[in-house]
Amino acid sequence: QVQLVESGGGLVQAGGSLRLSCAASGRTFSRYAMGWFRQAPGKEREFVATITWSGGSTYYADSVKGRFTISRDNAKNTVYLQMNSLKPEDTAVYYCAARYVNSGSYHYTKRYEYSYWGQGTQVTVSS
Repeated sequence: QVQLVESGGGLVQAGGSLRLSCAASGRTFSRYAMGWFRQAPGKEREFVATITWSGGSTYYADSVKGRFTISRDNAKNTVYLQMNSLKPEDTAVYYCAARYVNSGSYHYTKRYEYSYWGQGTQVTVSS
């Protein structure tokens, strides 16, 4: 079991930056692949970024590639999403998610591949 708590959301102007954090409970955080998803009003929750359990590999949605960076600190049980060059279309509730990994290093991009979810943090980008 792992519990996830996101923070760092807020209101920012287009072109600005925010860093989201997701703090995880539990002693085996380093065995979890982590992901960030987002959901805008009236839209489906969509994949944003994922990082392997070791932090050695990352994968991004095309819409954020080159602007967002996912990272993790296993000593602090925390995963981050650095968001730069923000656009109004990035406005959404951002969720972190966790998936226990027995072996291998894969990129998980589907909602059903994750077992644990945080409560979300609102990001609003004004034009």
